[in-house]
Amino acid sequence: MNIWKVWIDKFRTRRLGFTFAILATLSAGILIGSVVAHGVDGKEAKVDSSDAQPLQVPNPVNLSTTFTKIAKDVGPAVVNINTVSYPKNSTGRHFQGNPQGQGDNGQGDEQEGPGQGQQGQGQGDNGMQDFFNHFFGFGGPQGPGSEGPDGGERMALGSGFIVDPRGYIITNNHVVEKADKIWVKLSTDPVGDQGHAATVVGTDKSTDIAVLKINVGSQLPTVKLGNSEGTQIGDWVVAIGSPFGLNQTVTAGIISSENRSLAGQGGPGSGEFQHFIQTDAAINPGNSGGPLVNMDDQVIGMNTAIYTQSAGNEGIGFAMPSNTIANVYNQLIGPEHKVVRGSIGITFQAVMSSAVGHVYGFKNGVIISSVTPGFPADKAGLKPGDIIITIDGRAIKGGDDLINDIAGRKPGSTATLGYIRDGKHATATVTIADRTAMLAALSNGNSPSGNSNGQQSNGTTKLGLGVSNVPPEMASKAGISGGVLIRSIRPGSFADGLQGLAPGEVILQMNRQSVTNVQQFQDLASKLKPGDDVVFLVVDPQHANMGNEYVGGTLP
Repeated sequence: MNIWKVWIDKFRTRRLGFTFAILATLSAGILIGSVVAHGVDGKEAKVDSSDAQPLQVPNPVNLSTTFTKIAKDVGPAVVNINTVSYPKNSTGRHFQGNPQGQGDNGQGDEQEGPGQGQQGQGQGDNGMQDFFNHFFGFGGPQGPGSEGPDGGERMALGSGFIVDPRGYIITNNHVVEKADKIWVKLSTDPVGDQGHAATVVGTDKSTDIAVLKINVGSQLPTVKLGNSEGTQIGDWVVAIGSPFGLNQTVTAGIISSENRSLAGQGGPGSGEFQHFIQTDAAINPGNSGGPLVNMDDQVIGMNTAIYTQSAGNEGIGFAMPSNTIANVYNQLIGPEHKVVRGSIGITFQAVMSSAVGHVYGFKNGVIISSVTPGFPADKAGLKPGDIIITIDGRAIKGGDDLINDIAGRKPGSTATLGYIRDGKHATATVTIADRTAMLAALSNGNSPSGNSNGQQSNGTTKLGLGVSNVPPEMASKAGISGGVLIRSIRPGSFADGLQGLAPGEVILQMNRQSVTNVQQFQDLASKLKPGDDVVFLVVDPQHANMGNEYVGGTLP
């Protein structure tokens, strides 16, 4: 133990010396490193930059392109539109993810009949919001005239373009709908200036077009209107507007599709009079109402809607064609400030399988689903099931063609319709009526209702359908005789793959053969073989006033 004590005492007396030795060594190393790196005085050496050449800003070079020219020529006639909507007294608040979405009722209608919902939105197992958004600027997902997040006034923005030097401006109806105050800001107005107070000349909801007027005391620059019929897929186009309030923003792209109908997509364009130019030019909230311009400085469309899952640009935008805009504008600036469209009082099925044409013996045409009693088509002797194939001798391409032709005619004028009934050709002269009256007549119609009592057939047929005889009470209320009621549709079957066929509907005919009961239906079905075209004439007994529908396909 004495040896260990002596050793510990020596360590304690010498520890201070060891510490000083280590510190001295470290200090010397640091000093040597500093001298080697920076020199003896520790300062950096000066660099001689006398041989460096100063940068020179070159004279401006004119690199003008067609896009540059369009921006300069059209830009001054593009305006920014701001609106304010004050809170309205209401019983509740409503959030609408798609403020002007319209449901698809599966029917085409030359007078745009009822059955259009208001909450159109995409559906899917992944819950993705696959819908068509209108542009409401900073107003978010709410529709025009809806309250702000705190129930107070709501502000929104959009774009527009001047078409008359006296201050007439075209924009989207949804930009100004229900707005209490509207301001139009010109490209020459100072930053921070609110703009000029605007008044609404007229609006047309069917095409989402509005005409505004401002008074500035001087002539204003205008755009040149082009002919949208001359556009082609692949043409370069430029979109100008105020996305997110950023005035005079210019983006470029191409026309990616034409005559795009959004029917059935739950979007703003599911109406009969909305057929769009599709483009990939970047357009965002605030662009709505701005012009889509071709390479000749001509406005060939008005930006109206986008396809998006993020509320921003995803490369698919839609513009109302200029030819439609011109027709609507010319009526809105008229004495009555409204659009008058013709109608003959029929509904028809908008989309049909090619099998329908094969079975009923026509290539292009429209099969009448219902005829409004007392109106032109009824007075001319037309009936459900008639196939309209011509109008004034011109072949009808389809439902859209018929709608556009009839709607563009003045009420009181006449048209000769060529049609097929029971395989025989005939003609009928109809007097065009006001479409508004047609809508009123349809909206006042009664919708039959009934229950679904009755005997169901044993199992399902080879078509995948479980059917029963139509209960007498249902037949009476719906005004039908015979037919079979669809009770069930087997998953994965032929019937399951037919769009427009659903349980609760009544099959009246199969391949033009009347169906009066289950036995007759099964007899007709038993004769079918793979590769045969099968067409059902069906009616919804709960809405029989909407007319019949033709559903068909080819047996696998």
